Amino acid sequence: MPSGKQALRHGGSPSRGAGVELEKMRRRVRVSRLVLFTAITAGPVALGIAVMSRHATAVAAPSDETASVSVRTAAPGADPAGYAQMFVEAWLRSSTDKASTAQARLAQSLAPGVDLPDRIAGAQAEPTSVTAVHSVQHSAGAWVVTVVAQYADGRLRYFVVPVTADASGASFAVTGAPGVVAGPARAAVSRSPYRVSVPSEGDLASAIGEFLGAYLTGAGDVDRYLTPGVRLSPISPAPYTAVTVQDVSGTEEVTADEEVPADGTKVRVLAQVEARDDAGRWPLAYELTLQARSGRWDVAALDSGTAQGGGAR
Repeated sequence: MPSGKQALRHGGSPSRGAGVELEKMRRRVRVSRLVLFTAITAGPVALGIAVMSRHATAVAAPSDETASVSVRTAAPGADPAGYAQMFVEAWLRSSTDKASTAQARLAQSLAPGVDLPDRIAGAQAEPTSVTAVHSVQHSAGAWVVTVVAQYADGRLRYFVVPVTADASGASFAVTGAPGVVAGPARAAVSRSPYRVSVPSEGDLASAIGEFLGAYLTGAGDVDRYLTPGVRLSPISPAPYTAVTVQDVSGTEEVTADEEVPADGTKVRVLAQVEARDDAGRWPLAYELTLQARSGRWDVAALDSGTAQGGGAR
């Protein structure tokens, strides 16, 4: 026998292996058909037994591919930040002399081994809000969550809470009393990339003012200010009655020009605006990408991520 054929016979080539598997599948199909045909001729009871047997065989012998898919789609564990937040809020509103209140019962159900505070009536106000701000997983199933409580006088108090989670991430428990810690330090702010002053009377500032006026007050169609292909849902109902552009700065030197540059030129700007409604005046800021087209500026993206398609984001 030639060496090449011998290699194919004994070397276990992929095509040979695939052919063998295919032939095995064909044999199983032929056997199944024969069993079903025999069952049909024997009567409905035999047919039912044959179908059940075929189904059981299929379930009992899943393919390797099916098994691997079931492993990959396993749900990941959940972050217990919300659970810790709920506990701290209930705990801060509880007291040992009122252990039967709804808040006290909730705190004890979330952390059965943690004592309630012994509060003096009227000595300390309850927090106006409680928010989870940070969570860290130290080991499998062990978390530490930082929660901040804000009070009516502006005070902030930070707590760290140890939480355990089961393997599925579906069950949690607070494992110890909260600890009061210092709040996070203020991070250094990097220098803004928007360093070029945009003329307040130029076409760019005017286009931005008209667009934000339509977007925030509903005065006009937002689509007319967008680059073709870009979609942006208007705010409904419009939140403000008037919008005034206070300052615009850009990242490119071309933003300092009062005239519109060549078609296709893109710039990024930061617009500081003042919006008004019946409740007062509100300082707002928007990062925008604009593109020159036919002697005008079109909005290619509202960089908060609400513009979709057709332009830079």
